[in-house]
This record gives sequence, C-alpha cells and structure tokens, in this order.
Amino acid sequence: MSLAQGHIANFKTLSKAFDNDDVALMECTDVNTGEAVAVICMVNRVEGDIAFVPIARMFNGNPYEELVPPTDEVDSNVQKQTQV
Repeated sequence: MSLAQGHIANFKTLSKAFDNDDVALMECTDVNTGEAVAVICMVNRVEGDIAFVPIARMFNGNPYEELVPPTDEVDSNVQKQTQV
C-alpha cells in the first residue's frame, strides 16, 4: 500500500502549520460513539475569522496495540492475500 497523495499533501500542509504556530489540539466528539477524542487541527485565519480544520485524531489507547507498523513481511502478506 502506498500513501494517498491527499495524505501526503495534508502532511506537508500540517508541517507548515506547525512552523507558523497555526495548530491546535482540541477535544471533539466522535459522531458515532459520542466519545470525547483529542484532535489535531490546523488553524485557518481568513479576514479576521478563525476556522479549525481537523486533520488527525490522537489515540486514546496504546497505538502499538491498535496498529501494525509497515514491514516487508506485512507488505508480503498483504500482497499474498490480494493475489489469492
């Protein structure tokens, strides 16, 4: 799996936002569960107005228990499963 171009563009924009102090950590509500979640937002300032653009969600639990990092072995298994 390769990263989507939109994700790469958003990451570059987020990096610039950090450089400009245009980033906020906010508590939002998950629409599906009603649970409070921490969200990284970019701050968009236009003509004196401020809009917060959610870009990433923080993990509430241990991310190592929720994700498998990319490895050659994982990539090979994914390729094998998609070829079957």
